[in-house]
Amino acid sequence: MLEMRPDCERCGTNLPADRPGAHICTFECTFCEACATGPLAGSCPNCSGELRQRPVRATALLARFPASTERKYKANA
Repeated sequence: MLEMRPDCERCGTNLPADRPGAHICTFECTFCEACATGPLAGSCPNCSGELRQRPVRATALLARFPASTERKYKANA
């Protein structure tokens, strides 16, 4: 099951699991739409993998299968 990280690692933008707008690589590095399609140009800066849209977790399932709360934002990275 996907970890569904709560924020963009590059800019810190909140990325709720039940809303579109997050992009991930195969290691689940997570970035917002603006960073993924802008400065990162679809490539993960951590592993050079392709960034793809993260699926949305249905709101009704979040209580049973919660998203991660561990933030990965790296200030000044």
